[in-house]
Amino acid sequence: MTAMRDVWGEKLVQLGDADPRTVVLDGDLANSTKADKFAKAHPDRFFQMGIAEQNLIGAAAGLASVGYVPWTSSFAVFFTHRAVDPIRMLVAQSHANVKIAGSYAGLLIGAVGKTHLDIQDLAIMRAMPDMTVLSPGDNHELVAMMDWAQANDGPVYLRLTRGAVPDLFDAEYVFEPGSVRELQAGGEVALVSTGPQTSRVLAAAELLAEAGVQPTVLHLPCLKPLDEAALLSALAGHDLIVTVEEHSIHGGLGGLVAEVLTAAGAAPRIDRIGIQDTWGESAGDDFLLAKHGLSAESIANRVRRNLPIRH
Repeated sequence: MTAMRDVWGEKLVQLGDADPRTVVLDGDLANSTKADKFAKAHPDRFFQMGIAEQNLIGAAAGLASVGYVPWTSSFAVFFTHRAVDPIRMLVAQSHANVKIAGSYAGLLIGAVGKTHLDIQDLAIMRAMPDMTVLSPGDNHELVAMMDWAQANDGPVYLRLTRGAVPDLFDAEYVFEPGSVRELQAGGEVALVSTGPQTSRVLAAAELLAEAGVQPTVLHLPCLKPLDEAALLSALAGHDLIVTVEEHSIHGGLGGLVAEVLTAAGAAPRIDRIGIQDTWGESAGDDFLLAKHGLSAESIANRVRRNLPIRH
């Protein structure tokens, strides 16, 4: 498996090779995010902005206004918290063609400290009008998303994890904004996930199958926009909907699914698995996944406990 940040850096270089409009602005973290790959390949189109994320976003919006395609590089938390005001005003409100890559998103980012964890980014960016919000499940999906973002005008937020991720798709994968990907068809239970968490959901589905429960598994790569009709169709007929996300349960994937079902008048039971109303912490991946109910075993056990009782 290859780290998502490495694939992101390599794909940036390819975009720069193919399109001279491509520029990259980094917030003093190029070695961590792997934007340094672009810096080495295209030093004349790489801008090291330092620990000044608000200025970074402003400069990116300015470059977009004169025809460049800026990709911004930093940890997700520094964009979606520290730089949220210029993102709101200069990027989203202005429909600036800026691609915001929030790296090190979620829980599993190594021992960098809870100040650097971002488990609220999807909620913040999803609430921003005119912002496309992407959460790739694997590296093939990431590459396809980057191709799409480069070719399409408008603001994009791309949520990236730090480490290696298993493959969900192959190199022929084509990204479609708003799509709902059914990875497994099942019965009364539907598991809905996004980002690299989907791999753990599939592992949970295998454990459930061993116990005689065959769940549907849905992957949502794009939280905004979303094909709501497709989601409703995919969830129809299920008695229990379980959303699973490496993010706060407030305002992220679980909130999105609940909003869509409620607006449509659908009334299945919804169980949201994710980070409760708390902060993250530095610890090993296995410990954090188990603590927050995100490991395959934890997900499977929770589904079994919440299955509808048949009389």
